Amino acid sequence: MIELADLDEMVTLRRDIHAHPELAYDEHRTAALVAERLRSWGIETHTGIGRTGVVGVLKEGTSSRAILLRADMDALPIQEANTFEHRSRHDGKMHGCGHDGHTTMLLAAARHLKQAGGFDGTVYVAFQPAEENGGAGARSMIEDGLFDRFPCEAVFGMHNWPGMPEGGFGVCSGPMMAAANAFKITVIGRGGHAAAPHDCDDPVPALLAIGQALQTILTRSKRPLDAAVVSITQVQAGGDVTNIIPGSAWLGGSVRAYSRAVVDLIERRMNELAGPIAAAHGCRAEVYFERRYPALVNTADETAFCLDVMRDVVGADKTAVIEPVMASEDFAFMLEAKPGCYVFLGNGDGAHRLAGHGLGPCMLHNTSYDFNDRLIPVGASYWIRLAQRYLA
Repeated sequence: MIELADLDEMVTLRRDIHAHPELAYDEHRTAALVAERLRSWGIETHTGIGRTGVVGVLKEGTSSRAILLRADMDALPIQEANTFEHRSRHDGKMHGCGHDGHTTMLLAAARHLKQAGGFDGTVYVAFQPAEENGGAGARSMIEDGLFDRFPCEAVFGMHNWPGMPEGGFGVCSGPMMAAANAFKITVIGRGGHAAAPHDCDDPVPALLAIGQALQTILTRSKRPLDAAVVSITQVQAGGDVTNIIPGSAWLGGSVRAYSRAVVDLIERRMNELAGPIAAAHGCRAEVYFERRYPALVNTADETAFCLDVMRDVVGADKTAVIEPVMASEDFAFMLEAKPGCYVFLGNGDGAHRLAGHGLGPCMLHNTSYDFNDRLIPVGASYWIRLAQRYLA
């Protein structure tokens, strides 16, 4: 583990970012703070990439080799339940996923690498906007010329993971996080009085039948060995009046899978099921399917390398090969473009939280969450060792 001389300063910085959360593509204060710190340490800094993204450039030696390390900056549109001193100052906005900590760990690593060097080549430190809620900030940075302006041979990312032992690491090769997709199925019928259903084409029974049929995609159309989830999370039919059969109704939700072929299958079967079922009830169906984030797939060589770095930083007993998860992450766009690896850093069980935390668990996207400041030297040490070893 590398001892950070400026750890107290970094903890203060992390809590300042936590107190001033900004949503996707609105990270103006955070981006300005990141850029100001990088420049104050003598690091070449570029702003406005993918709207509010920031990239720092650290060069040492004569090698033309380069890697990119990425942290996300945006917060979530939720109300924080915590009341400690660094709680959110903005109603309806909260750093409930630890991006404040991710940004701080990468800043701490950049400062140390600038001072200590120890590598031969270029390290790009990329601070990305809009990871949450389908914002696809990684894609925006790529479309804005990220890899043309900052060419690199590999990319690396990291996310804190509550429930995993504090300061431990986890990773797996291949698919590690699922593709995220949204769907909405609308059934259009003919409404009327609830006392005369025979004069209507009621969309509600059709919608319920479609909702039931969607689960057969997983049990009868998909190979049992291919993991996938179809979750209906929204249902809307009618208004506040009980004696009116609505003219339309809809349901929506999320589809998760590790394979593009499985996502293709689910989308196709949704269309094949919804239309005929609606027609059998005298209605018609419209299916909307949105592909948000692809599956996050770690490449084998980079994963093996990162496992070695983890063992170097925290020891083999705190390094694990884990199972994939069904959560999604837009770092997947970067891994579609470049080899690389994304890892989890254990945030612990929540015992680190200060007095004044909410009653809920310290889980991601929970109103009582707070990043574990004891991870700052762990995550920074991982970034530093990774850069120094990859560009040895």
